[in-house]
Amino acid sequence: MRNRNKLTALAAASVAVMTLLAGCGGGSGFDDTASSDKPTSDSSQELTVLIGSSGDTETKAVKDAVAAWSKKSGTKATVQVANDLAQQLSQGFAGGDPADVFYLAPEQLAGYASNGSLLAYGDQLKNKSDFYDNLLQTFTYDGKLYAAPKDVSTLQLVINTDMWSEAGLTDADYPTTWDELADVAKKLTNNDHVGLAFNGEYARIGVFLKQAGGGLVSDDGSKAIANSSESLKGLTEVKDLLDTGTVKYASDLGTGWGGEAFGSKKAAMTIEGNWITGGLSADYPDVKYKVVALPEGPAGKGTMHFTNGWGIAADSKNQQGAIDLVEYLTSDDVVMGFAKAFGIMPATKTLADTWKGEFPELATFMDGLDYSVTVPTAKGAADVVTDFNAQLEGLKTGDPKTILDKTQTNLEAILQ
Repeated sequence: MRNRNKLTALAAASVAVMTLLAGCGGGSGFDDTASSDKPTSDSSQELTVLIGSSGDTETKAVKDAVAAWSKKSGTKATVQVANDLAQQLSQGFAGGDPADVFYLAPEQLAGYASNGSLLAYGDQLKNKSDFYDNLLQTFTYDGKLYAAPKDVSTLQLVINTDMWSEAGLTDADYPTTWDELADVAKKLTNNDHVGLAFNGEYARIGVFLKQAGGGLVSDDGSKAIANSSESLKGLTEVKDLLDTGTVKYASDLGTGWGGEAFGSKKAAMTIEGNWITGGLSADYPDVKYKVVALPEGPAGKGTMHFTNGWGIAADSKNQQGAIDLVEYLTSDDVVMGFAKAFGIMPATKTLADTWKGEFPELATFMDGLDYSVTVPTAKGAADVVTDFNAQLEGLKTGDPKTILDKTQTNLEAILQ
């Protein structure tokens, strides 16, 4: 359902969310944590690890890794799988009994960091320099690093190779520009499928804004650039593609996301992340595909990345143990074990070549980290993006400038 609320309502919702988070602050608080000489360290205290799992394979892999660390360190640790991670994390903070270590989404960072719920432990990590700088920035608030990136995904162009060949296209025809993308989408479209389909949301359409040199916020997240001429150029390109009829939103094909549109053969190409490989293997094993880099726009290459981090509660009675556990869970051997078990992509530069060597057909996803951006993480940004997504649903019949002007106003309100 589209959200047509005015900016005042949007701002009010943001305030309400932040107020809720403010009430969830731990007893030690931000100031207490910041002034501590060193982390608490009571190895007799059992650590709890709260995760949101994609399934039994991920659950087993994480439990096995935590058990191995526990045996090695002598500190007890147990893994809890959340039914609703955001809700259970919030309840834990509100009740004064949060998990010691937990999956932390970027959009949760500002609220929990500002009210003192999180331990700013990032600078104490021995492997801090291993992580990609843009991922570290994602988990930095007020100049402090609050979480080690757990894993990462990027978006690229996924092509049905059978449909590609049937259309008379070869490897030389992989699109490298916007014009070439529009051209192959037209050639791939027939009565059975369209050339390209993707989700009608910023988390996909944002690649075009980036490729045009725009986006929603500046690289440091401090300035709104949604209605810049570059952003307008990117969104106008998406509208032009939709107007051709050879490119459609996944929802317009009766599917829930780009991977379903692609897997069910309603689209010959899609813009998706490396998670699509698991979905295709499980649900559409007969679909043959190839991953190539997204075409360049006027400003060059551009894609989006998505990540989660390992958060640590400021109220943990064994902060040092929690830090040690996170270092173990982000170590090379453990991360590659996760990659092989449930398909994650490492968030560290040191593992990039190793991962690409293990999964050469997916190497393009890793390469995308060099030129990727993520969604805004400022307080209230999630509400702004939700409203932006609602507007994007009507992009085909809407006005790109009007959409971006409203989003600019909303972003300026929260960034001020």
